[in-house]
Amino acid sequence: MSLSLCAIVKNEAANLSQCLQSVQGVVDQMVILDTGSTDDTVAIAQSFGAEVQHFSWNHSFADARNQAMKYVTGDWVLVLDADEALNPLIIPALKKAIEQPQAIVINLIRQEIGAAQSPYSLVSRLFRRHPEVYFSRPYHAMVDDSVAALLQREPQWQVINLPEVAILHYGYEPGTIASRDKLQKARQTMEGFLANHPTDPYVCAKLGALYGQMGNGDQELALLLRGLQNAQDNPAVLYELHYHLGIAYSRLNSRLQNPSLAESHYRAALQQPILDRLKLGAHNNLGSLLLAQGKLQEAKICFETVICFDPQIAIAHFNLGMTSKAMGQFLEAIEHYQQAIQLQPNYAEAYQNLGVVWLKLGRVGESLAAFRQAIDLHQQHNPSEADRLRRGLQDMGFSI
Repeated sequence: MSLSLCAIVKNEAANLSQCLQSVQGVVDQMVILDTGSTDDTVAIAQSFGAEVQHFSWNHSFADARNQAMKYVTGDWVLVLDADEALNPLIIPALKKAIEQPQAIVINLIRQEIGAAQSPYSLVSRLFRRHPEVYFSRPYHAMVDDSVAALLQREPQWQVINLPEVAILHYGYEPGTIASRDKLQKARQTMEGFLANHPTDPYVCAKLGALYGQMGNGDQELALLLRGLQNAQDNPAVLYELHYHLGIAYSRLNSRLQNPSLAESHYRAALQQPILDRLKLGAHNNLGSLLLAQGKLQEAKICFETVICFDPQIAIAHFNLGMTSKAMGQFLEAIEHYQQAIQLQPNYAEAYQNLGVVWLKLGRVGESLAAFRQAIDLHQQHNPSEADRLRRGLQDMGFSI
């Protein structure tokens, strides 16, 4: 089976080489659709032997991806963005998957490098080239809608999930989203789609979560609840809706005085029959709620579940440190705080709580060293917290 890479780009000179290097020797064709680059993007693509086509951007990712598909010749299509790379460890499984005669889509796990606590998503980025498989939705462009319609007519096709990480996405690294002003553009595009599809549960989940990220809590809650009313039996969308409702209700707890709402939605999210790796955000957030309620053993199980699936998530180690500290397991708490710091060296809160535990153990020198590091880090991003911590230590008789 031949395989083609298909990507749309604009001013991606900083990222494109890494993307194309990751598929060299794996794909038989590289199709790059440029939407108006003014940097070296086109030259870089051509240096890898890619076929570069051009498209006038019309604010629809679906239109652009469908235009790129017109130049694809492979039996299968792999879709990547310039800030993504193919994980080399997945290549044998990927090649084996596309040999399955009934497969129409191979869903891939994408790891969001730099995401704090929900680092995995499932994306339909590998699919058979078929005249009735095409992209829809202007912002979160995907082939899922067309594939669902095709399966109604031709039920012999199968959608397969590869359980290991296939795509590494670097677009969530600190500063990347803000530098591209993605939030406002995403909001405008999704609101346009919602106007014509007011009950679509997928856009309700995505736009509702975006409203929450932008501080529009009332719009967030209303849209997520609307999506939940119309989600029916789509486990992936139901997970997102329940997960983001958990976040929304957690944020509103002080006003609503009903923390059980957040907990119930996180538990509903965890009940969805999707890959366990995709549920780490709900495990972590549920653990935080349980920790706040003093349900320490239950909270510990949640955080340990996260670390079991991905030991590189700093916030899970920090939360497990907080839980261990509350349980009086100080040496275990220190171990997890130190692990969080190793993974995230600028983790001020981890240094601060490490200082607390060292002090409880009477290790004043180690405690003050951790507090000094916490103050220095807080000073960079949260000076008021640095001042508060400094004054607290001075009140205890320590000079920082």
